[in-house]
Amino acid sequence: MIMHLGRYEIIGELGQGAMGIVYKARDPLIDRIVAIKTINLALALDEKAEYEARFYQEAKAAGRLSHPNIVTVYDVGKSGDVAYIAMEFLQGRELRDILNKGRCLPVNQVLDIVIQVALGLSYAHEHGIVHRDVKPANIMVVHDEFIKITDFGIARMASSTVLTQTGVVLGSPKYMSPEQVLGKSIDQRSDIFSLGIMLYEMLTGQAPFVGETINAVMYQTINTTPPSPGSLNANIPSMLTFIVAKAMAKRLDDRYQNAKEFADDLRACRDALPRSNARPKTATTSVQVPNAIHIASQIEAELEDSNSAANIRSSSNFDSFDATMRLTSMTSPEDIEELNKTLKITRPSLDAMNQAALQAVKPNAASAPIIRTIPVRVSKSKGTNAPRPTRSRNFMLLMIILLVLLSLAIIF
Repeated sequence: MIMHLGRYEIIGELGQGAMGIVYKARDPLIDRIVAIKTINLALALDEKAEYEARFYQEAKAAGRLSHPNIVTVYDVGKSGDVAYIAMEFLQGRELRDILNKGRCLPVNQVLDIVIQVALGLSYAHEHGIVHRDVKPANIMVVHDEFIKITDFGIARMASSTVLTQTGVVLGSPKYMSPEQVLGKSIDQRSDIFSLGIMLYEMLTGQAPFVGETINAVMYQTINTTPPSPGSLNANIPSMLTFIVAKAMAKRLDDRYQNAKEFADDLRACRDALPRSNARPKTATTSVQVPNAIHIASQIEAELEDSNSAANIRSSSNFDSFDATMRLTSMTSPEDIEELNKTLKITRPSLDAMNQAALQAVKPNAASAPIIRTIPVRVSKSKGTNAPRPTRSRNFMLLMIILLVLLSLAIIF
């Protein structure tokens, strides 16, 4: 194994790529781990020229792409008969390794993966680059099902001078579009067909076109229609079956015209699926919680009312003697006489009460106590308009008169 490629220190071999060996290496300038993809240029002169030109085409194409779902290219160089590209080192697994387990992935997971691939391809197509080899081996599942598209090694730029000759087949036969098989000129719709095949395989656990030989696979790609994915997996909704069929349409006009339309339909299908991770609803007792802001403002208002009432003094114009006399005049003479007999006191004359009142309103200023009123909150009952019983009212009046008479008796 080689130890250096340019300034890069080779750590180990990662595997075989589409055009050469892929190494894990270290960039000593910035102490970064990278993946080094190489091709051997020790070929015949005509082959060497074509391979080298195609290799630098990949570097130029991939270096222009900056998208979360496409591997990042850092550098390109040549060391002897080996050309190399330094790119982002990905810690994860190829989608091919996941599918080799032979089980169908959950529909939600499949849609999440394919949507990311479609978005990455859409970005590349907008920049005039067709991947030409979309397959699970070129899809890396990094972390939390985050997807990176790798190996634009046989991508073709629209402005490139390196053109694929008619009849030269590039790509993996199992995932090639009909126009690729026939060696026709291709565009972004070829990548869409390849992604449709990949989607079919992820949903059903089997490839749509199989055969004992490459020629048999190619024949089926051009001439046969695979079974509906829904017939092989009951969990696939009918909308997704339609999307797969449109992506794998053999006629270009019947296929998705761009990868963004493909991604939009996949997202709409994913959003329509029931969420398996939704929490079940549990029966709970409904409890109405009062509005805390309303309660606080109500308490504050009540405190303000209480503080205001505590500072209220009797008006200087209020004559308590006149009020008592008015109350006495409202009381029947029979009630007063009955009260006098009970208390064994004589009813004072009006002149005596006037004289007592004059003495009561001229107290000694030094010994006069300061009287503060105590606020009393009276709750009003709603919806009750019935008058209070007269007997209770008379009893209260008698008690007031009794207090007045006792005060007068003490004075005299």
